[in-house]
Amino acid sequence: MARNKPFPKKRRLIKATKQNSAVPAWVIAKTQGKVRTHPKRRHWRRNRLKI
Repeated sequence: MARNKPFPKKRRLIKATKQNSAVPAWVIAKTQGKVRTHPKRRHWRRNRLKI
């Protein structure tokens, strides 16, 4: 990827990075472990972003 990115693309990459976080511990505790996984979780090597 280019070193200098257009700002809109950079914004979309930032959003994708934020979305890629794990489920918080308090959510797992609140739901008694029923909610553990994040359905939209993405691995950088396996799934490509369509940006």
